[in-house]
Amino acid sequence: MSNHDSNTSRVLGMNIVETAAANGSFHTLGKALEAADLMPILQDSGPYTFFAPTDAAFEKLPSGTLDNWLKPENKAELISVLKYHVMPGRASFAEVEKLSSPKMMQGQTASITKDGGNLRIGSATITGRDITSSNGIIHAIDAVNVPTKQ
Repeated sequence: MSNHDSNTSRVLGMNIVETAAANGSFHTLGKALEAADLMPILQDSGPYTFFAPTDAAFEKLPSGTLDNWLKPENKAELISVLKYHVMPGRASFAEVEKLSSPKMMQGQTASITKDGGNLRIGSATITGRDITSSNGIIHAIDAVNVPTKQ
C-alpha cells in the first residue's frame, strides 16, 4: 500500500472529534469538549449525530458564559450543555428533517422545526450538514443550545 492510500484511509477513518477539528470551524467546541473530558467518549464510541456549534455560535453567547462554563467548578453544567448537542445514532440531514423531538445524550429532548427553508434544532439553525466521520455525522449549527435546568 502506498503512503497516499494509507493517508486516505486515515482521513476517512477520522472519528467525530478529529473530523470537527479538521473542519476548522469548531476550535471553541474542541476546547469545551476537552475541558468537559468528553473527547474520549466521542472518539471511541458511537455512532452519534453531533449538532456542533461553530466558533461563531459560541461568540453569540452572553459575555462571560463560556469562560464560566470552562471553570472546573462548572464542569457538570458544561457536560450537560455539550451532551445536549449529541444525539445517539447517525442521522443524515434528510433523516433529521423527519424528526420532531429527538432525545439527546444529555437526557432531554430537543425540538426540530422548519423555519422557512431552514431547519432548526432548539434555537439554532443548521448551517452545515452531513459532515461524516467514522463514528457519526456532524451538522454545524449557528447557536449554542442550553438545556433547561432540572
